[in-house]
Amino acid sequence: MPSTHSSAPRAAVAYIRVSTKRQGRSGFGLDAQQEALQRFADQEGFAIEHEFIEVESGSGSDALSRRPQLASALRNARKLRCPVLVAKLDRLSRDVHFISGLMVKRVPFIIAELGRDVDPFMLHVYAALAEKERALISERTKAALAAAKARGVKLGKAGMKQGPILARCNQEEADSHARKIAPQVHSIRRSGNRTVRALAEEMNARGVPTLRGGRWHVASTHNLLKRLEALGDSV
Repeated sequence: MPSTHSSAPRAAVAYIRVSTKRQGRSGFGLDAQQEALQRFADQEGFAIEHEFIEVESGSGSDALSRRPQLASALRNARKLRCPVLVAKLDRLSRDVHFISGLMVKRVPFIIAELGRDVDPFMLHVYAALAEKERALISERTKAALAAAKARGVKLGKAGMKQGPILARCNQEEADSHARKIAPQVHSIRRSGNRTVRALAEEMNARGVPTLRGGRWHVASTHNLLKRLEALGDSV
């Protein structure tokens, strides 16, 4: 797709991360990230000068010392005085403290799915929102367990399975809702709303319901896309 910018393309460095060695050997996720980054670069007027691919295990994945390719991408971007492009926020990190640490490196990160104007500070905010949402899910599970206990459900040795059962029920409910609204998400994306923020705004404008009947935000929309991806429905 041709660039939407008339000026000469601006240099950028691409960073791609695969979370396990098995995925790295199979190429799982690499093509999708490369395609997303190239499409974003073409649309936003960037020229990808170098590409760094990280293959690492989940253990210690948020320690920069265990991410040599990310460290190399930072050095290269600093030398070129350009941003680092990443396809999705979780390919950079899901850890708030890690992203906060990257902010002091003074190298801008651009997450393709969030859009060009989201700076490193806002990445920290989005990660914090995602972390808060995970905490709220945990609190809802604890509340459900407390309610079950109040009804006389045994949650000791005999009730050890209650937590996983409730968690599975919550997941199945969320999966079902995601599948239900997937056609609307596809329709909105096809209309040109490619960033998570634009998708959230359009879903709110069209009245697409969240699971609990609230409004869509960047974090919840990001989680919806991840859920659809896990269900094999790439949006």
